[in-house]
Amino acid sequence: MSQGIEFNRLMLDMRSMQADAMATPKVASTVPAVGQSSFADLLGNAVNKVNDTQTASNQLSNAFEIGKSGVDLTDVMIASQKASVSFTALTQVRNKLVQAYQDIMQMPV
Repeated sequence: MSQGIEFNRLMLDMRSMQADAMATPKVASTVPAVGQSSFADLLGNAVNKVNDTQTASNQLSNAFEIGKSGVDLTDVMIASQKASVSFTALTQVRNKLVQAYQDIMQMPV
């Protein structure tokens, strides 16, 4: 029964992350207006969020390893998987950006 509850919590977390990603406004203009974020800011924020996720996962893992009370193995594993998925997604975005840059640089003038 505990596994069903953990699975449901994981699914809720994933759905909330998906809703957050879908709620991000799309910038239509190439020149950001005052108060809007540039692409570099958005990318920097994404890298910082992935770093924060990995840091939180490491802290939770260390707390479990030293036997701190209140730290459950399932929470450690979920945090570890969130960090892994976010890092993989960031890596894929980086790969797509590098590929787009290479495609642009290879275009004839």
